[in-house]
Amino acid sequence: MSKRFDAIIIGTGQAGPALAARLSSKGWKVAVVERKRFGGTCVNNGCIPTKTLIASARAAYIAQRGSDFGVMIDSPIRVDMKKVKARKDAIVKQSNEGVQKWMEGLPNCSVFYGHGRFENAHSVHVGNELLEAENIFINVGGRASMPADLSLNGKALNNSSMMDVDFVPEHLVIVGGSYIGLEFGQMYRRFGSEVTIIEMAPRLISREDEETSETIEQIMEKEGIQIRLNAQCIKAEARNQSIIVNLDCETGGKEVIGSHLLLAIGRLPNTDDLGLEKAEVETDKRGYIHVDDQLRTNVPGIWALGDCNGKGAFTHTSYNDYEIVAANLLDNDPRRVSDRILTYALFIDPPLGRAGMTENEVRKSGKKALIGKRPMAKVTRARIKGETDGFMKILVDAESKLILGAAILGPEGDEIIHSVLDVMYAKAPYSVMQRAMHIHPTVTELIPTMIGEMKPL
Repeated sequence: MSKRFDAIIIGTGQAGPALAARLSSKGWKVAVVERKRFGGTCVNNGCIPTKTLIASARAAYIAQRGSDFGVMIDSPIRVDMKKVKARKDAIVKQSNEGVQKWMEGLPNCSVFYGHGRFENAHSVHVGNELLEAENIFINVGGRASMPADLSLNGKALNNSSMMDVDFVPEHLVIVGGSYIGLEFGQMYRRFGSEVTIIEMAPRLISREDEETSETIEQIMEKEGIQIRLNAQCIKAEARNQSIIVNLDCETGGKEVIGSHLLLAIGRLPNTDDLGLEKAEVETDKRGYIHVDDQLRTNVPGIWALGDCNGKGAFTHTSYNDYEIVAANLLDNDPRRVSDRILTYALFIDPPLGRAGMTENEVRKSGKKALIGKRPMAKVTRARIKGETDGFMKILVDAESKLILGAAILGPEGDEIIHSVLDVMYAKAPYSVMQRAMHIHPTVTELIPTMIGEMKPL
């Protein structure tokens, strides 16, 4: 016999739990389905654990630089990875269990443990249970792309299996020079590993401007990380106690020998085993669910939120998906995906904060634009902290005076970018920021100065 609900939510990433809480508070009878760990990627093997590890890596880095600040440490710095992992695990556990207890304690909400699969457009199987609802919300997230036949005697890792590492690899070889690869690369270099990053493209993090890519490459190399670009025909194999990555590069050797391999080559949506075909829900060729501007699928009564819809691969875009769906369903507020401004961060050190269009995108758009730049070496706060790598950049429309985009690669760049982002959402002219009085000495105080020095792009 089936069990009837007003809504079924499959998955407990960033969108699902908040939506469950909102719907249940309105008296909806809600079923929440979770097959593994509550909280999704962010809580279990994404944002929270990786940034916790990055914090430990930064502590090691600052300790090693103590003498630069007149702080003398007599004994060599030693990283205890078992303690590093234990700290990370404790923080993850708190978040994971917090989400689970939250769901289990909601009024009007039933939690089902197991893998949810569609029986039809209004029915979902979870083990031996059949759940029915007129409204179904898919929030199943994504996973690391990894060849099924690649094991390398257990030495091939992805961002999830890296969470189980409680030792410092002798030589970590990373395939993929974008966000995940760069964050893990710097992190493990600071823990003490030799690190090589291999990238097929001509430059790192190729979605960014060339200037950003080049600066990040310099930051990585300054810390002793080997960078191999233009790598083609990448093939990995186990040999004795090592892993060998064969590559064809314009410069350098034809192979890299390491102790462990991290694959950071992209992600896939967790939609291949949902029975979407039974509900006639459409996906693209990679498995991402087609949604409209308000996150509705092609099937009435079914929505897709978070990474599985291809509209964003970040925790903040997933949570914003929840806000859009809830606003439309419950508040008569027609919010849309197209209303939001793209923003994200690369959590290396120093971090990159990005909002809106890149310089390349502005050039390609044909807009008449102004650009302002300032190197961190000319920012007093950066000099005080001894962190002068990076720059600030802002682009504005020369006619409307609106901010088109910004990049801040430097101390607290991931936080500072919000001061620009909020002005962009307010659709205020750049002069609002230019005339603002900021606190000294901070990084943000140089944004008005930078705006005052803008030139035609």
